[in-house]
Amino acid sequence: MTAVLVIEDDDRIRLALQLALEEEGYEAYGAPTAEDGLRRQREKPADYVLVDLMLPGMNGFDCIRQLRRDDDVPVVVISARDDTHDIVAALEAGADDYVVKPVAIKELSARLRALRRRVRTVAGPVPAQFFGDLEISAEAGEVRRSGQPVQVTRTEFRLLCELAEHAGRVLSRQQLLSRVWGYETGDERLVDVHVGRLRQKIESDPANPRHLVTLRGLGYKLQR
Repeated sequence: MTAVLVIEDDDRIRLALQLALEEEGYEAYGAPTAEDGLRRQREKPADYVLVDLMLPGMNGFDCIRQLRRDDDVPVVVISARDDTHDIVAALEAGADDYVVKPVAIKELSARLRALRRRVRTVAGPVPAQFFGDLEISAEAGEVRRSGQPVQVTRTEFRLLCELAEHAGRVLSRQQLLSRVWGYETGDERLVDVHVGRLRQKIESDPANPRHLVTLRGLGYKLQR
């Protein structure tokens, strides 16, 4: 059974989320602090982690950073804070998505399923693609730069593979939201922040990208 860890200090909200997720068919368990959640994730890894930002002790941003250092489990922020700065900061910390409270459980469940979706596979071996010193192997699930492994999250990898599959073509933010996140509508900041994180990892000069470029008003493309 797919497991979800809910890191939320409000007992009522945490229990309500756990019960609602169990009704959706998940195994759900909770933790009231970041420290408890990180320990539980090490001892019994969940398939998804939901994190509130306002936690006692270690805050949600630092919790996400620690989760990202340990593994690439999909992380979704659940928070009453809907300020653009908070959303961008959470995504830059390594969150895959951001849901504002009150949480609609059907929408949350759909987002979790979309985040777990793997890069589409095709029959037969898939050759690695090269963009200068950048190598993307969808089949092996690897990204290398100058022959050295590049650590990317599951979502970053899906985004990079989607752009590589359409190399040289512009994909709009909405197209990427649909193909990578599985959302027909959504916050396009998800795309922008993840593109920015990828540039920090794959570009020699992220401020002046050579391969992952922006076409103002149109979207992004990956070029050789």
